[in-house]
Parts: sequence; C-alpha cells; structure tokens
Amino acid sequence: MGEGEEQVKVLSQWPSPFAIRVLIGLEEKNVRYESLEENFASKTELLVQMNPIHRKVPVLIHNGKPICESLIILQYIDEVWPGSNSFMPSNPYDRALAKFWADFIDTKFLGTGIHGILKKTGEAQEEGKRYMLEYLGLLEGVLKEFSAGGSKPYFGGEQFGFLDIAFICHTCWFEAMETLGKWKIPWESEFPRLLEWMKKCRERESVHKIFPDPHKILEYAIKFREGYLRSN
Repeated sequence: MGEGEEQVKVLSQWPSPFAIRVLIGLEEKNVRYESLEENFASKTELLVQMNPIHRKVPVLIHNGKPICESLIILQYIDEVWPGSNSFMPSNPYDRALAKFWADFIDTKFLGTGIHGILKKTGEAQEEGKRYMLEYLGLLEGVLKEFSAGGSKPYFGGEQFGFLDIAFICHTCWFEAMETLGKWKIPWESEFPRLLEWMKKCRERESVHKIFPDPHKILEYAIKFREGYLRSN
C-alpha cells in the first residue's frame, strides 16, 4: 500500500446475500477493494481475528480496522465515501424508515420467508411460502410509497439507495426458492412494481458485476438444504 493509499478488503463468501450487499455498496461508490473468499469448511484465522464475536462474513477491513454486520458496513461505506450518490435519504425520518425496512428484510423476510422455504419441509415449508408472499406484499406497498406511486424507479426514489441495496442482494436466491419450494412467485399479478424494480436494479453495473449465477446459487442451496435437514 503506497503512502496515503487506502486499503480496503472484504472477507466474503460468494453466495452470501450479506457479502453481496457490501460488495454492491463498494462498487456503487467506485471504491477499490480486494475481496477475500472465505472457506466454507473452516473459518480462517483472519476471519476469527477480524470478527471474533460472530465469526461470520462479511467483514470490511478498512486500513486494518474491521467493521462487521452488513447493514452497519453499508452505512459506514456511505459515510466514509460520501460522493454524490448518498445511499441514505437526507431527511431523518426517511432515514429511519429505510433502516426499519432493511431490518425487516433481514429478520422477517429472510428469517421466516426464505429460511422457511430453505430449511423446512411439509407444512412448515408451506408456511414459509405464505410468509414470503405476505412480506412481498408489504414490500410492494413500501415501494409504491417510496417511489411516489411508481413514478420513480427505486426505494430511494431517483437514487439507488440504502434500502435498494439492502433488498436486492436477497433476490439472487428467488429462483432457488421457487425450485426448492416447487412453486412460482406471482410477480406479474401480485408484485408488478417489485418485478420492474428487480429488472431495473439488475441492469446496474454494480449489481450485474457482483450477482452470482442463479444456477450456482441453486446448486449451493440444494447442498445446503440437504446438509441442514440431515443434521436437524
């Protein structure tokens, strides 16, 4: 690292939506970084050293200092590299709403929706599908409100922002969820705004560059599910 040059590294795993979130954030800010892929089988010494509490990816290492938890990292990126494309709304109330819905996505949408399909069988998996549809309906309404009735492309209005990055990272798993759950999400009839939003987001260079191949995600999801069900 040359004098005055920043050193940015990300401890990552390619299928992790949380790691994808951080990498998209860095790409949006045009930050030069090095992505270090973590081993699935065992945690590296660097990961344990940088995130001794949770021992999970992602970890952003900025000039030797670690920052953990993807939403916290995303806010850190926005503050350290502000530029002209701020992730956060300027209004405090709008910022609070963006943080609320980002937390909802990680706790409710992921925790009972996606995980309900990925980790469950039978009626429990059916319940996961119902939760996912319910939560997609809520997010469809949020997008309508935040995008001025659909006149603007993103949750951040004209700006691809915090909530957009927080949610788009999970959508690379949707095809796998349909296959594992043996169903189809009714995008056109029930969630047309979200469908258009996903298309718009995936056209962005930052998202296109970072998103993994959906077939690879499906292969990983099948193996993860088989291993999880065997051990639980």
